[in-house]
Amino acid sequence: MRAHHTEGEIAPDDFARRLAGVFRHEAGRVLATLIRLLGDFELAEEAMQEAFAAALEQWPAAGMPSNPRAWLVNVGRHKAIDRLRRQILFRAKRQELESEAAIATQLTPTHDIDLDPGVEDDILRLIFTCCHPALNTEAQVALTLRAVCSLTTEAVARAFLVGEETMAQRLVRAKKKIREAGIPYETPAAPMLDERIEGVLAVIYLVYTEGYAVTSGPDLTRDDLCAEAIRLGRLLDRSTPGRPAVQGLLALMLLHDARRATRATPEGEIILLEHQDRSRWDQAQITEGLALVEEALRAPGRPSTYAVQAAIAALHARAPRYEDTDWPQIVGLYGVLLRLHPSPVVELNHAVAVSMVDGPARALDLLDALAARGGLDLYHLLPAARAELLRRLGRTEEAREAFRAALACAKLAPERRLLEKRLAALG
Repeated sequence: MRAHHTEGEIAPDDFARRLAGVFRHEAGRVLATLIRLLGDFELAEEAMQEAFAAALEQWPAAGMPSNPRAWLVNVGRHKAIDRLRRQILFRAKRQELESEAAIATQLTPTHDIDLDPGVEDDILRLIFTCCHPALNTEAQVALTLRAVCSLTTEAVARAFLVGEETMAQRLVRAKKKIREAGIPYETPAAPMLDERIEGVLAVIYLVYTEGYAVTSGPDLTRDDLCAEAIRLGRLLDRSTPGRPAVQGLLALMLLHDARRATRATPEGEIILLEHQDRSRWDQAQITEGLALVEEALRAPGRPSTYAVQAAIAALHARAPRYEDTDWPQIVGLYGVLLRLHPSPVVELNHAVAVSMVDGPARALDLLDALAARGGLDLYHLLPAARAELLRRLGRTEEAREAFRAALACAKLAPERRLLEKRLAALG
């Protein structure tokens, strides 16, 4: 294999930083290409790990290659071939011999790999494999985070609030199911694409929401997850153009993400929407998101739920001040969303919007009816919203009780501190 290096020996600190950057940006792409070349999920993972180990050993002295991804894929492919050869020598398995021959003939060892034309196709195949309906939703999200977004098993476990060993076992089971069920490593053909793409969008949105509204812990957001979800949304939009649901989801993520930097103080304290510095919102993302949501809503037929949610986010983004927010239109859009996708969380958001148009008493009636039906018993934002409405109505003692109920459910440290401040402000 030819090695094209751009420099000599790299300082240790600089090398560690640059290798971490290569891993962060290229690991998912390297894995996706290796899975295509090797035809085996676990073999590709082992090959990628060995390739990065080789880079850790060779690059500090030899210099970083001009195309790190091609170098890693080539080395990983050779490592996999060597592994198969060793297995053949020890066990003489015919199937493994055939696998070696197929891999070796795809790309001869003397040639580098031109990855740029097909790398996005490889990532897309990997996304559809990880999000196959034969896997349950939890397995789909976990596998996407691990394989496509290159998160460590520890980080994936943290997102699911389970131990690292437990998550490792779940990931092994998911990959085993892919192998045993013969789940194809491919992008579905056109007739199946519409059916399958909804599951992919749901997984990408779950990745984004876990980054934008972390389930638990000391931080309000996880920027890496937000960035990965948006990257996957862009990839899907480029690869399957003109799909309103994809445009709607990408718009929704961009419009929310435009506000991310203003959602917390440097100390990690939550800044509510009405107090955020709108001059610091990312205008480039807002402009892109607004164009996408308009295109998604112009499409014929029933709008996607993502496009309607993006339209709500667009109204917030367009308002120069909190006082200028078009709340009547937001209430109307939540009404549309309730018809498209009724859920307790949408009902909660609808009631909060109603409070800005018809007042807190009407909204409180809606929340009390929602609470009576159940379904959000452990969701801290329901009692928190009730507490705020009760405060606005001057029912202070009931508001205190509702804030305490919200505190009992809240797990995220910044949210708990905000609720404690709101409770203390009542005296």
